[in-house]
Amino acid sequence: MDQEKKIKNIKEEYEAADEVMLPSFIEEYIRDGRPGVSKIVGQAQKKMEKLRVERERLEKLRYYEHQYEDRYPMICGIDEVGRGPLAGPVCAAAVILPKDCEILYINDSKKLSEARREALYDEIMEKAVAVGVGLVSSAVIDEVNILQATYIAMRDAISQLEVAPDILLNDAVTIPEVNIKQIPIIKGDAKSISIGAASIIAKVTRDRLMQEYDEIMPGYGFAQNKGYGTKEHIEALKSMGPSPIHRSTFIKNFV
Repeated sequence: MDQEKKIKNIKEEYEAADEVMLPSFIEEYIRDGRPGVSKIVGQAQKKMEKLRVERERLEKLRYYEHQYEDRYPMICGIDEVGRGPLAGPVCAAAVILPKDCEILYINDSKKLSEARREALYDEIMEKAVAVGVGLVSSAVIDEVNILQATYIAMRDAISQLEVAPDILLNDAVTIPEVNIKQIPIIKGDAKSISIGAASIIAKVTRDRLMQEYDEIMPGYGFAQNKGYGTKEHIEALKSMGPSPIHRSTFIKNFV
């Protein structure tokens, strides 16, 4: 080891190191002795520990997948977003991940930052065996009610899959008119890696759509509130009236 190597250079080396390189980096510098280097080594050790803990969490998220994977190779997670907003569609996603697929930090989409969701969306789309998305408009929601609209979105998402699933892991519901074995799991988006992946795809898809609606129909704050009934949104609704994407059955008390 070059004893004269500057701490700045060692820090740059650490920042450039991927997970595979970290153990060698730690071994090389752990006996350096300089406080600045010891701090960097400590950061590397914490990063390794964080990854270990995350992999343990992910293994727990595979509990349901491991239960069914021998009998049902193509396991599909199903989840939806957008049941509660005053405006915009309800969106469902269906995701089939490869067996033992590792996508770090998958979780219930509501527990993730926007930046994390966006990064995970890209990784899921890249690694998934198949992804399907179903969108049902506010007009249909008003016509059939939100629960039936959610079921329609879920069936549409399943129909969009390029690979037929053997079993569905659903977030809490059993979908009518689907002739595939279903396992409803309460709070499934935080208990199943497949459902968690579906929740991220659905959330990012719908959020992006609401941002586009904000450009077309400014004033309601769709980019920020995603159609949910924030104070600002309700005030805009009262002053401007409903937009074409508002759910008339949801806004009776405000217009």
